[in-house]
Amino acid sequence: MIDEKLLRNEEKAVFALRALYRKHGYLPFCMSKFEEYDLYVQNKDFLVGDSVITFNDTDGRLLALKPDVTLSIIKNTTDEDGCKQRVFYNENVYRVSAKTHRYKEIMQTGLECIGDTDIFDVYEVLSLALESLATVSESFVLDVSHMGIFSALLDSVTDSESFKRKFTKLVSEKNRHEAEALAREYEMTEEKKNLLLCLIDTYGSLDEVLAVLQPICMGSGAEDAFLELSKLSELLSETEYKDRVRFDFSVVNDMNYYSGIVFRGFLLGVYEGVLAGGEYGALMRRMGRRSSAVGFALYLDLLEELEPMRGDYDVDVLLIYGESTDTALLEKKKREIILEGKSVSLQRAVPKKLRYRELIDLR
Repeated sequence: MIDEKLLRNEEKAVFALRALYRKHGYLPFCMSKFEEYDLYVQNKDFLVGDSVITFNDTDGRLLALKPDVTLSIIKNTTDEDGCKQRVFYNENVYRVSAKTHRYKEIMQTGLECIGDTDIFDVYEVLSLALESLATVSESFVLDVSHMGIFSALLDSVTDSESFKRKFTKLVSEKNRHEAEALAREYEMTEEKKNLLLCLIDTYGSLDEVLAVLQPICMGSGAEDAFLELSKLSELLSETEYKDRVRFDFSVVNDMNYYSGIVFRGFLLGVYEGVLAGGEYGALMRRMGRRSSAVGFALYLDLLEELEPMRGDYDVDVLLIYGESTDTALLEKKKREIILEGKSVSLQRAVPKKLRYRELIDLR
């Protein structure tokens, strides 16, 4: 049996989340550490960063250490009418760290529901995202948006792709001042400007945001997306984590890949989002698939920012011995401690930074 006191936060999360996903019918998905580089070149905008570690295979093909898991899963699954493939994974990806700006091996866990998905599948994935966050911390929030509403409202006020691109960036930054300036630059009417600014200002509980959105979601695209968001709100309101969900349109992703619900999870004490996901039907179509998909990833390396990271101590017993200590006695004492269910560190002196509960000196 594994002693949880000896595990890092990310390792504890792996065990707990694996059990959670299996319970909901998700099966483990294993893959190679590398893929053909072309897979990432063709979908580089989908990646978190554009730096990919490449190398030549023995047959001359250019391969890459995978910076993303979703693309590999899409590539290695097939469409089957009326069916869905529910998979989860625990894989390392290779990206440039936002902190060090150097390549880093990042442990990532997550799940994907791919196939003939419906509103219940989206709800299930959102629910599992909430449960995943609750598994690793008591203090969390899940921010949810809908790309269908976002894109429909943008389309209703302008045809300018340049404006849409710039405005989307400002919404993601919640930069209301610059958004107003951009609307003036493109000579937006006051009505259109206020409609767009609503996307920046809108944040809050499920019922509060739906009340704001209803009168502005006009036209078939926005109305359909609003109905979907309303249905999800109704389903989520029955869960124990309903108060942890916020609608926030600053959660935006590339509309070339995401076409529905998108979301991001945050933990108290961690400086950036630890969970990200959404519906990526547009990506599926770009990769030649006719089915849809929804999923998320949890970035386990960020969990090490949670406090406390290792508990109150590193080891139960610090066992000090010297040159004259009988080795048979030392081994016997060590085994006795381990049989008591305690951890033990053998040292010749007391390490400065080692935290221990009990000290035994056999010198």
